[in-house]
Amino acid sequence: MNIMHLDLKRIDLNLLLVFEAVYRQRSVTRAAEELALSASALSHALRRLRKTFSDELFYRLGNDMHPTVYAQSLAPTVSESLALLSHGLHPRPRFVAAKSEEGFTFAITDYTAFAVFPTLMAQMQRLAPKLSFQLCYSERKVALNDLLAGKIDFALGFTEMDNESYKEIDEIDWLEDEYVAISSPLFRQKYGELTLERYLQSRHLVVTPWNEHRGVIDYQLDKFGLQRDIAIRTPSLLGAPFIIADSELLMSIPRYAAQKLQQAVELVVHPLPFPMPAYKIKIYLHRKNGRPDACRWLKQQLTALAPGSPVPTADYT
Repeated sequence: MNIMHLDLKRIDLNLLLVFEAVYRQRSVTRAAEELALSASALSHALRRLRKTFSDELFYRLGNDMHPTVYAQSLAPTVSESLALLSHGLHPRPRFVAAKSEEGFTFAITDYTAFAVFPTLMAQMQRLAPKLSFQLCYSERKVALNDLLAGKIDFALGFTEMDNESYKEIDEIDWLEDEYVAISSPLFRQKYGELTLERYLQSRHLVVTPWNEHRGVIDYQLDKFGLQRDIAIRTPSLLGAPFIIADSELLMSIPRYAAQKLQQAVELVVHPLPFPMPAYKIKIYLHRKNGRPDACRWLKQQLTALAPGSPVPTADYT
Protein backbone atom coordinates (compact mmCIF):
# COMPACT_ATOMS: atom_id res chain seq x y z
CA MET A 1 0.00 0.00 0.00
CA ASN A 2 1.37 3.45 -0.94
CA ILE A 3 0.72 5.43 2.26
CA MET A 4 1.94 8.74 0.75
CA HIS A 5 -0.53 8.56 -2.13
CA LEU A 6 -3.31 7.45 0.21
CA ASP A 7 -2.71 10.42 2.54
CA LEU A 8 -2.64 12.94 -0.28
CA LYS A 9 -5.98 11.69 -1.59
CA ARG A 10 -7.77 12.17 1.68
CA ILE A 11 -6.04 15.17 3.22
CA ASP A 12 -7.27 18.73 2.94
CA LEU A 13 -4.11 20.56 1.91
CA ASN A 14 -5.29 23.66 3.82
CA LEU A 15 -4.67 21.65 6.97
CA LEU A 16 -0.97 21.66 6.19
CA LEU A 17 -1.00 25.44 6.65
CA VAL A 18 -2.46 24.88 10.10
CA PHE A 19 0.15 22.25 10.93
CA GLU A 20 3.00 24.51 9.80
CA ALA A 21 1.69 27.55 11.71
CA VAL A 22 1.17 25.64 14.98
CA TYR A 23 4.61 24.04 14.58
CA ARG A 24 6.30 27.42 14.18
CA GLN A 25 4.24 29.40 16.67
CA ARG A 26 4.00 26.64 19.31
CA SER A 27 0.59 28.12 20.12
CA VAL A 28 -2.97 27.61 18.88
CA THR A 29 -3.83 31.23 19.62
CA ARG A 30 -0.85 32.72 17.78
CA ALA A 31 -1.32 30.32 14.85
CA ALA A 32 -4.99 31.30 14.61
CA GLU A 33 -4.07 35.00 14.55
CA GLU A 34 -1.49 34.39 11.80
CA LEU A 35 -4.00 32.50 9.65
CA ALA A 36 -6.86 34.91 10.43
CA LEU A 37 -8.92 32.12 11.99
CA SER A 38 -10.82 31.92 15.23
CA ALA A 39 -9.29 29.82 17.97
CA SER A 40 -12.21 27.38 17.75
CA ALA A 41 -11.80 27.03 13.96
CA LEU A 42 -8.11 26.29 14.35
CA SER A 43 -8.82 23.79 17.15
CA HIS A 44 -11.29 22.05 14.83
CA ALA A 45 -8.67 21.94 12.06
CA LEU A 46 -6.15 20.51 14.52
CA ARG A 47 -8.58 17.72 15.45
CA ARG A 48 -8.97 16.89 11.74
CA LEU A 49 -5.19 16.81 11.36
CA ARG A 50 -4.86 14.38 14.27
CA LYS A 51 -7.50 12.14 12.77
CA THR A 52 -5.90 12.27 9.31
CA PHE A 53 -2.43 11.35 10.56
CA SER A 54 -3.61 9.08 13.40
CA ASP A 55 -1.24 10.93 15.73
CA GLU A 56 -1.61 13.54 18.47
CA LEU A 57 0.89 15.77 16.58
CA PHE A 58 1.06 18.41 19.35
CA TYR A 59 0.77 18.24 23.11
CA ARG A 60 0.53 21.04 25.62
CA LEU A 61 3.39 21.67 28.01
CA GLY A 62 2.84 24.81 30.08
CA ASN A 63 1.66 27.52 27.68
CA ASP A 64 3.28 25.97 24.59
CA MET A 65 2.25 23.32 22.09
CA HIS A 66 5.11 20.88 21.49
CA PRO A 67 5.36 18.56 18.47
CA THR A 68 5.31 14.82 18.88
CA VAL A 69 8.13 12.74 17.41
CA TYR A 70 5.98 12.06 14.36
CA ALA A 71 5.13 15.76 13.92
CA GLN A 72 8.82 16.58 14.23
CA SER A 73 9.56 14.20 11.36
CA LEU A 74 6.75 15.66 9.21
CA ALA A 75 7.69 19.31 9.73
CA PRO A 76 10.61 19.64 7.23
CA THR A 77 8.63 17.98 4.42
CA VAL A 78 5.53 20.09 5.06
CA SER A 79 7.53 23.31 5.29
CA GLU A 80 9.54 22.64 2.11
CA SER A 81 6.43 21.57 0.18
CA LEU A 82 4.50 24.70 1.13
CA ALA A 83 7.46 26.92 0.25
CA LEU A 84 7.84 25.21 -3.13
CA LEU A 85 4.12 25.49 -3.85
CA SER A 86 4.06 29.15 -2.83
CA HIS A 87 7.04 29.93 -5.07
CA GLY A 88 5.58 28.03 -8.02
CA LEU A 89 2.20 29.76 -7.78
CA HIS A 90 3.62 33.22 -7.19
CA PRO A 91 3.02 35.39 -10.28
CA ARG A 92 6.13 36.49 -12.14
CA PRO A 93 6.99 40.15 -11.61
CA ARG A 94 6.34 42.45 -14.55
CA PHE A 95 9.25 42.39 -16.98
CA VAL A 96 11.04 45.74 -17.11
CA ALA A 97 13.85 45.54 -19.64
CA ALA A 98 15.98 48.35 -18.20
CA LYS A 99 16.08 46.67 -14.77
CA SER A 100 15.64 42.96 -15.52
CA GLU A 101 18.41 40.45 -14.81
CA GLU A 102 16.78 37.68 -16.86
CA GLY A 103 19.00 35.26 -18.75
CA PHE A 104 18.32 33.80 -22.21
CA THR A 105 19.81 30.71 -23.85
CA PHE A 106 20.43 30.69 -27.61
CA ALA A 107 21.44 27.74 -29.79
CA ILE A 108 23.93 29.09 -32.34
CA THR A 109 26.65 28.36 -34.85
CA ASP A 110 29.73 30.53 -35.28
CA TYR A 111 28.22 32.27 -38.26
CA THR A 112 24.69 32.81 -36.93
CA ALA A 113 26.10 34.26 -33.69
CA PHE A 114 28.48 36.39 -35.78
CA ALA A 115 25.55 37.70 -37.83
CA VAL A 116 23.16 38.42 -34.94
CA PHE A 117 24.95 39.12 -31.67
CA PRO A 118 27.12 42.17 -32.43
CA THR A 119 23.97 44.06 -33.38
CA LEU A 120 21.88 42.58 -30.56
CA MET A 121 24.40 43.21 -27.77
CA ALA A 122 24.95 46.81 -28.85
CA GLN A 123 21.20 47.36 -28.48
CA MET A 124 21.00 45.48 -25.18
CA GLN A 125 23.75 47.62 -23.64
CA ARG A 126 21.54 50.59 -24.36
CA LEU A 127 18.11 49.23 -23.45
CA ALA A 128 18.63 46.30 -21.07
CA PRO A 129 22.20 46.31 -19.68
CA LYS A 130 21.53 43.67 -17.00
CA LEU A 131 20.22 40.93 -19.29
CA SER A 132 22.55 37.96 -19.79
CA PHE A 133 22.91 35.50 -22.65
CA GLN A 134 24.14 31.91 -22.77
CA LEU A 135 25.21 30.77 -26.23
CA CYS A 136 25.48 27.05 -26.87
CA TYR A 137 26.41 25.29 -30.10
CA SER A 138 23.48 23.81 -31.94
CA GLU A 139 23.69 20.07 -32.51
CA ARG A 140 21.42 20.42 -35.55
CA LYS A 141 21.03 23.02 -38.28
CA VAL A 142 17.91 24.27 -36.52
CA ALA A 143 17.55 23.21 -32.87
CA LEU A 144 13.75 22.96 -32.95
CA ASN A 145 13.66 19.88 -30.72
CA ASP A 146 15.56 21.75 -27.99
CA LEU A 147 13.06 24.59 -28.26
CA LEU A 148 10.12 22.21 -27.96
CA ALA A 149 11.74 20.57 -24.91
CA GLY A 150 12.30 23.94 -23.24
CA LYS A 151 16.09 23.52 -23.13
CA ILE A 152 16.70 26.83 -24.91
CA ASP A 153 14.82 30.10 -25.39
CA PHE A 154 15.85 30.92 -28.97
CA ALA A 155 17.49 29.07 -31.85
CA LEU A 156 19.46 30.70 -34.64
CA GLY A 157 19.53 28.79 -37.89
CA PHE A 158 19.44 28.97 -41.65
CA THR A 159 16.56 27.52 -43.60
CA GLU A 160 16.56 24.81 -46.21
CA MET A 161 13.70 23.38 -48.24
CA ASP A 162 13.40 20.27 -46.08
CA ASN A 163 13.31 22.05 -42.71
CA GLU A 164 10.77 20.65 -40.26
CA SER A 165 8.05 23.02 -39.14
CA TYR A 166 5.97 23.01 -35.96
CA LYS A 167 2.91 25.10 -35.18
CA GLU A 168 4.30 25.72 -31.68
CA ILE A 169 7.40 27.45 -33.06
CA ASP A 170 7.42 31.13 -33.96
CA GLU A 171 10.12 32.56 -36.22
CA ILE A 172 11.78 35.84 -37.12
CA ASP A 173 13.17 36.52 -40.57
CA TRP A 174 16.55 37.97 -39.64
CA LEU A 175 18.65 38.13 -42.78
CA GLU A 176 18.40 37.19 -46.46
CA ASP A 177 21.72 37.36 -48.25
CA GLU A 178 23.52 36.25 -51.39
CA TYR A 179 26.49 33.91 -51.44
CA VAL A 180 29.87 35.22 -52.62
CA ALA A 181 33.39 33.82 -52.71
CA ILE A 182 36.30 35.35 -50.81
CA SER A 183 39.98 35.09 -51.67
CA SER A 184 43.30 36.70 -50.86
CA PRO A 185 44.38 39.79 -52.84
CA LEU A 186 47.12 37.58 -54.34
CA PHE A 187 44.45 35.34 -55.87
CA ARG A 188 42.86 38.37 -57.59
CA GLN A 189 46.25 39.61 -58.82
CA LYS A 190 47.14 36.19 -60.18
CA TYR A 191 43.83 35.10 -61.73
CA GLY A 192 41.74 38.25 -62.17
CA GLU A 193 37.94 37.95 -62.10
CA LEU A 194 36.56 34.70 -60.72
CA THR A 195 35.22 32.52 -63.54
CA LEU A 196 33.41 29.22 -63.22
CA GLU A 197 36.45 27.45 -64.65
CA ARG A 198 38.76 29.05 -62.07
CA TYR A 199 36.27 28.35 -59.26
CA LEU A 200 36.28 24.64 -60.11
CA GLN A 201 40.05 24.49 -60.61
CA SER A 202 40.75 26.17 -57.26
CA ARG A 203 40.74 24.45 -53.89
CA HIS A 204 38.26 25.44 -51.21
CA LEU A 205 37.86 25.94 -47.48
CA VAL A 206 34.44 24.92 -46.10
CA VAL A 207 33.05 25.62 -42.62
CA THR A 208 31.20 22.52 -41.41
CA PRO A 209 29.59 23.20 -37.98
CA TRP A 210 28.17 19.66 -37.77
CA ASN A 211 31.17 17.91 -39.38
CA GLU A 212 29.12 17.34 -42.50
CA HIS A 213 30.88 16.07 -45.62
CA ARG A 214 29.11 18.38 -48.08
CA GLY A 215 27.53 21.82 -47.90
CA VAL A 216 24.77 23.74 -49.69
CA ILE A 217 27.23 24.92 -52.35
CA ASP A 218 28.07 21.30 -53.22
CA TYR A 219 24.41 20.36 -53.56
CA GLN A 220 23.83 23.33 -55.84
CA LEU A 221 26.84 22.38 -58.00
CA ASP A 222 25.41 18.85 -58.24
CA LYS A 223 22.46 20.30 -60.15
CA PHE A 224 24.85 21.45 -62.88
CA GLY A 225 26.88 18.23 -62.85
CA LEU A 226 29.83 20.09 -61.29
CA GLN A 227 32.07 19.44 -58.30
CA ARG A 228 34.53 21.58 -56.35
CA ASP A 229 37.80 20.49 -54.72
CA ILE A 230 37.71 20.87 -50.93
CA ALA A 231 41.13 21.29 -49.33
CA ILE A 232 40.05 21.83 -45.72
CA ARG A 233 36.91 21.46 -43.63
CA THR A 234 36.70 23.21 -40.26
CA PRO A 235 33.85 23.42 -37.74
CA SER A 236 34.76 27.00 -36.77
CA LEU A 237 34.56 30.26 -38.66
CA LEU A 238 37.24 31.84 -36.45
CA GLY A 239 40.39 30.83 -38.32
CA ALA A 240 38.88 30.60 -41.81
CA PRO A 241 39.47 34.18 -43.08
CA PHE A 242 43.08 34.12 -41.95
CA ILE A 243 43.68 30.86 -43.81
CA ILE A 244 42.11 32.38 -46.93
CA ALA A 245 44.19 35.57 -46.64
CA ASP A 246 47.45 33.59 -46.58
CA SER A 247 46.63 31.08 -49.33
CA GLU A 248 45.12 30.67 -52.78
CA LEU A 249 42.07 28.89 -51.34
CA LEU A 250 38.53 30.12 -51.91
CA MET A 251 35.68 30.22 -49.42
CA SER A 252 31.99 30.64 -50.28
CA ILE A 253 30.00 32.53 -47.64
CA PRO A 254 27.14 35.06 -47.41
CA ARG A 255 28.08 38.60 -48.48
CA TYR A 256 27.22 40.04 -45.05
CA ALA A 257 29.87 37.85 -43.42
CA ALA A 258 32.40 38.57 -46.14
CA GLN A 259 32.07 42.31 -45.62
CA LYS A 260 32.45 41.93 -41.84
CA LEU A 261 35.52 39.70 -42.25
CA GLN A 262 37.13 42.32 -44.49
CA GLN A 263 37.34 44.52 -41.39
CA ALA A 264 39.63 41.97 -39.74
CA VAL A 265 41.81 40.78 -42.63
CA GLU A 266 42.50 41.83 -46.23
CA LEU A 267 40.18 39.85 -48.48
CA VAL A 268 38.68 40.16 -51.95
CA VAL A 269 34.97 39.49 -52.50
CA HIS A 270 33.92 37.82 -55.78
CA PRO A 271 30.42 37.19 -57.13
CA LEU A 272 29.77 33.48 -57.49
CA PRO A 273 30.09 32.41 -61.13
CA PHE A 274 26.94 30.28 -60.98
CA PRO A 275 23.37 30.84 -59.69
CA MET A 276 22.85 30.13 -56.01
CA PRO A 277 19.65 30.41 -53.88
CA ALA A 278 19.65 33.09 -51.19
CA TYR A 279 20.99 32.38 -47.72
CA LYS A 280 18.34 33.01 -45.04
CA ILE A 281 18.90 33.27 -41.30
CA LYS A 282 15.89 32.82 -39.06
CA ILE A 283 15.49 33.11 -35.31
CA TYR A 284 13.10 30.62 -33.68
CA LEU A 285 11.28 30.66 -30.34
CA HIS A 286 8.50 28.68 -28.70
CA ARG A 287 5.11 30.39 -28.89
CA LYS A 288 4.27 29.26 -25.34
CA ASN A 289 7.51 29.66 -23.43
CA GLY A 290 7.65 30.00 -19.66
CA ARG A 291 8.49 33.72 -19.69
CA PRO A 292 6.08 35.27 -22.18
CA ASP A 293 6.69 38.94 -21.34
CA ALA A 294 10.49 38.72 -21.43
CA CYS A 295 10.65 36.58 -24.57
CA ARG A 296 8.02 38.70 -26.34
CA TRP A 297 10.05 41.84 -25.64
CA LEU A 298 13.27 40.25 -26.89
CA LYS A 299 11.48 38.96 -29.98
CA GLN A 300 10.32 42.51 -30.73
CA GLN A 301 13.88 43.77 -30.42
CA LEU A 302 15.27 41.03 -32.64
CA THR A 303 12.61 41.64 -35.27
CA ALA A 304 13.29 45.37 -35.34
CA LEU A 305 17.09 44.87 -35.40
CA ALA A 306 17.00 42.60 -38.43
CA PRO A 307 19.05 44.17 -41.27
CA GLY A 308 16.76 46.41 -43.32
CA SER A 309 14.24 46.91 -40.49
CA PRO A 310 13.66 50.31 -38.82
CA VAL A 311 15.79 50.82 -35.69
CA PRO A 312 13.65 49.98 -32.62
CA THR A 313 12.60 52.76 -30.31
CA ALA A 314 13.91 53.00 -26.76
CA ASP A 315 11.23 50.80 -25.21
CA TYR A 316 12.32 50.27 -21.61
CA THR A 317 9.28 48.25 -20.52
